[in-house]
Amino acid sequence: MPDKSKYVFALAGNPNCGKTTLFNSLTGATATVGNWPGVTVEKRAGTYKNKDIGTADIVDLPGIYSLSPYTPEEVVSRNFILDEHPDCVIDVVDATNLERNMYLTTQILEMDVPVIIALNMMDALRANGQDIDCKKLSERLKVPVIPVSALKFENLDNLMKEAIEAAKTPRNGTSILLEGKNRDVILKAKSIYIKDWVPNPLYHAIKDLEGDDIEKKHHPFEFKQVNVLVPSSNGFEQESSDQRYRFIDTELGTCVIGIPKENPLKPTKTDKADKILTSRIWGLPIFVVILFLIFHITFSNDLLFLKAMGAFGSKGIVSFAGTPFEGLFADGGIASLGVFLSNLVNDLTGWFTEWLRSVITVSWAQGLVCDGICSGVFAVFGFLPQILLLFACFSILEDSGYMARVAFILDRIFRRFGLNGRAFVPMLIGFGCSVPAMMNTRTLSTEKQRTQTIRVIPFFPCSAKLTMITAVSGALCQAFKVANVDLITTAIYALSITIAIVAIIVMHATTQREKLPPFIMELPNYHRPQIHSLSLHVWDKAKDFIKKAFTVILLSTILVWLFSHITWRWTFLADDSELSQSILASLGMFLQPLFTPLGFGYQISRENGWVFVVSSFMALIAKENAISTFATFAASLGYQDVSSVQAVGYMIQATNINVGGLMAFIVFNVLTLPCIAAVATAKAELPKGQLKWTVLFWLAVSYCLGSVTYLVFTWTWTLAIFIPLIVGFFVFLYFYNKKKTIQEQQVKAI
Repeated sequence: MPDKSKYVFALAGNPNCGKTTLFNSLTGATATVGNWPGVTVEKRAGTYKNKDIGTADIVDLPGIYSLSPYTPEEVVSRNFILDEHPDCVIDVVDATNLERNMYLTTQILEMDVPVIIALNMMDALRANGQDIDCKKLSERLKVPVIPVSALKFENLDNLMKEAIEAAKTPRNGTSILLEGKNRDVILKAKSIYIKDWVPNPLYHAIKDLEGDDIEKKHHPFEFKQVNVLVPSSNGFEQESSDQRYRFIDTELGTCVIGIPKENPLKPTKTDKADKILTSRIWGLPIFVVILFLIFHITFSNDLLFLKAMGAFGSKGIVSFAGTPFEGLFADGGIASLGVFLSNLVNDLTGWFTEWLRSVITVSWAQGLVCDGICSGVFAVFGFLPQILLLFACFSILEDSGYMARVAFILDRIFRRFGLNGRAFVPMLIGFGCSVPAMMNTRTLSTEKQRTQTIRVIPFFPCSAKLTMITAVSGALCQAFKVANVDLITTAIYALSITIAIVAIIVMHATTQREKLPPFIMELPNYHRPQIHSLSLHVWDKAKDFIKKAFTVILLSTILVWLFSHITWRWTFLADDSELSQSILASLGMFLQPLFTPLGFGYQISRENGWVFVVSSFMALIAKENAISTFATFAASLGYQDVSSVQAVGYMIQATNINVGGLMAFIVFNVLTLPCIAAVATAKAELPKGQLKWTVLFWLAVSYCLGSVTYLVFTWTWTLAIFIPLIVGFFVFLYFYNKKKTIQEQQVKAI
């Protein structure tokens, strides 16, 4: 094989073997995410560059345990190696668990492709007093074996150097099964594929003998001939599996050197931690506390609760206005890290807007640039530090291995309601963005599970909705002196999860009934998150946010400002006091009655109350638009260069909306239709004909619960009506589900 300027390598390995960490360490900021053509599994690709070694495109195959066609991930990995012909397969093996990982290795080696084994987590193995004789292991497997530590970047360049060298020489597949009693049968089956010029004849022959369904479909002629040699009912698959494990245990096990410091039968640190973190009693409360702490350090205006305890009197800490320390304090308390950074960004953007205002002297241009573009975009931009901090915290939980435990904990709850714990993974991604979350539902095993999960993903507040939640909550707290922003935010998140679970219960008992498949998930050991990988995740999130701020949101703010300053006769409204005569105002006023049950309809000021309606509709383009719209209108009303919280506060004053209306506004916009991009993704991922019912589902849930929220917060006594109605509904659902279950069992018995 001649030298190439650029190679294509495939990363293969078991789940939790450190494959993704290795991928991130090799590709860095070049990593991209897309779709595998024609299949429902996510594709990750990136580029490795080293001027002394070379360049290679690296494709991260889904984590799998074998190449048998039992899951979409296994089919994707198998087809990529067979059909896309990578220059080399880097088989990532967890050095601390050879027995489990090497089963896949024995299958990959049967393909006609250059292979190199990356023995990952060698640092953890050596810390436990053991090592692996890589030279002996390499001689036995007949491929290069390179010890690495993806987490610590150890020996990675040497791995790539060896991979490029391996890619230069063609390799024929080998199998340890040829050392057993079935050697002659395998060789005869292989000859059938060779005769018909089928690539990878050894791999196909073995899969054929195992009665592989994909083999039967793709090579029916050869499959029939091989079945004459060995009927599929003779137990070849079981024999081959036993022989692979015997080989791994007797042959490869001798390559492990040393006695482990820790007794394998003795509970590890991970085991001890899991007794508490996955406890039936304490597991879920601990997760809730962790969520609250994350929101507290991100959004709290009173980090140490000093103001709440009255440590500095009724006014709290005196603000250091006009000094570099001003951002350290917020609303009379010590600001959290997220609030401090947000204040700092708002100060910088405010200074920049003021400078533009002094430079631009033309009235309409100053209004468009400063009051329209800058006020709208910068109001959203001020949330960037908080969103990145929140995303970093969630990434730490995920990289440390804790989020896998959360899926395990929630499986106990979800399984009773119609979903298994695997569905929590895309829901969790929904806290970041609904688009990749919906794409991630492809890993779920049934169509009905995917439908249920896609429908509830928008209920989880994404980073875009977070700007609206915190801004409105902050303004609500300042205007009405109630609660704290972090408490309201935590309550909204808890409410969204609760509503998602209730929605799943209802769907599983009615339109999406099915028997759940078992949920099997391997829990990784706890480990320290990789700073490099964490930084890349945060940087990617920052790029996405900035890109949206200066594209979709920028265009939206321009349109909002223009149509709020133009009448139906296409005359320009130079006087901001005439905004109620604009095109946007008239449209908002026309639709305002629809939102009267939610508290921001006719019961608030007609002159300015339409702003809440318009911001809700603008949020359908991008959820951040809800706040950029408030900021644009606040600037038009004369409240210039203000933060997003202040902008909402001024709109509260201008409309006389109450607490119930504000809470209903949050609930409605959190639960209603997601952004256009998410709706388009839902259309692509849902079964045919399900999008219209899903859209109606989102609108009905958000409108009804928004109305209930307004009524309860405005008139508390309405709880006496709603609680019996809710209890009665669930009693009815219980007996309905019980009746349907009995009917299904009777049909099955027949």
